[in-house]
Amino acid sequence: DIYQAMPGAKVVALADVDPAKRSGDISKIVGNIGENGSTRLDLTGVTVYEDGFKMIAEADVDMIDICVPTPYHSDYVLAGFAAGKHVFCEKPICRNLEQLDQIRNAVAKTDKFFNVGMCVRAWPEYQHAKQLVDSGKVGAVKVATFRRYSPTVDGNAWENWFMDGKRSGGALVDLHMHDTDFITYMFGRPKKVSSAGIRGVTSDNGVDHVMTSYIYDDGKLVTAEGGWTAAKNVGFEMSFMLVCEKATIKMDPAGYQITWNDGTIEKPQMAEPEKPTGWHQELYYFVDCVRDGVTPNRYQNPQSIFDAMCVLMSEEQSVDSGCPVEVKYV
Repeated sequence: DIYQAMPGAKVVALADVDPAKRSGDISKIVGNIGENGSTRLDLTGVTVYEDGFKMIAEADVDMIDICVPTPYHSDYVLAGFAAGKHVFCEKPICRNLEQLDQIRNAVAKTDKFFNVGMCVRAWPEYQHAKQLVDSGKVGAVKVATFRRYSPTVDGNAWENWFMDGKRSGGALVDLHMHDTDFITYMFGRPKKVSSAGIRGVTSDNGVDHVMTSYIYDDGKLVTAEGGWTAAKNVGFEMSFMLVCEKATIKMDPAGYQITWNDGTIEKPQMAEPEKPTGWHQELYYFVDCVRDGVTPNRYQNPQSIFDAMCVLMSEEQSVDSGCPVEVKYV
């Protein structure tokens, strides 16, 4: 829907292993945020493939958007670069550090653009908060807390792959990673992480709920919690609070606001009618860069994505060991 509404962009090819989806029927797709959109795609003028690698090799396209399950991301990223395409990869970047190393090497060798769908970096409220902190107007951050709760996604996907911990990594890798990524994007590389989590609540053995403390040399307290253990009728929630020297910045289901220490409250209006979410923002921006030949540098760069993945894998190690883990970066 976002691409079809985007000026200057046209979807000309699509690949899917599911014959129903190749016909345009997406009625069985289920998300975890609000109501689903359309149930049938208009594929007029779109060449449809069963094999994604065949599409990448044959289709006359400028960029590809990789929307397959996480453990297959690296294979399609490498294929996209090999075919001379710009690559946008949905989150998370990959499943493990071995795949991350493959992608990192490929990105270093290509002259094509690469971005990952870390949509929270581009989400209007999160982006506004980061810009406000970076400006120095609110002073140094002393405490930062992030939360991301989802109803269970059991039964929501092809082969129920989210519930396969080896493929999805559970909520830690697929859901909580948004906050790990934003923390790394906002504050830089944490020195250590200390995580507590529980496996196998809804998935077979993935980390389905996690709480992490990110340890920085300047002593600020940074924590994040996330999981998909709640019942299906429990609403999705993403929220944060940044306690700074001069103000507290907060987003929760009640809205987004800045409360200054003198009691003044600001409630900035974030939404743009044509680009109201982080999904819109990130895709519009990447398409603009591809069209105009401008190297993407807003919201993210490949190295910061690599850094966040290293932090995330250290969290998984900390969950399993029960001990703090020093993060090793690639």
